[in-house]
Amino acid sequence: MKKNPDISKRKAIAKASVSHARVTPSKARLVINQIRGTNVTHALATLEQTRRSSNPIVKKILESAVANAVEKDSGVNPDELIITEARVDQGRTLKRIRPRAMGRATQILKKSSHITLSVG
Repeated sequence: MKKNPDISKRKAIAKASVSHARVTPSKARLVINQIRGTNVTHALATLEQTRRSSNPIVKKILESAVANAVEKDSGVNPDELIITEARVDQGRTLKRIRPRAMGRATQILKKSSHITLSVG
């Protein structure tokens, strides 16, 4: 299915977001870029078929945005909704230390992300 070119002209009906999701922003952006501008049913099918670590988080946010749209405007058909905005921002980074040889230590950065989806 092709992405809709006039996405920026569509108005968002509802949105959902999550802060401090324990997935790196680069991994989440790979998934978000696949579903940006597509139909909700097509996006859910894409999330079911691809195997990425951030798929369950993005799927839950998308289902929440659809539920928010249906709750806000009861005349909305969930099958006709399109993802108007999909954004991933970097959240805080947890810094951990791993012991290494000869008394040294290396730092491990555990990144998190803020994911926002809007449907309209």
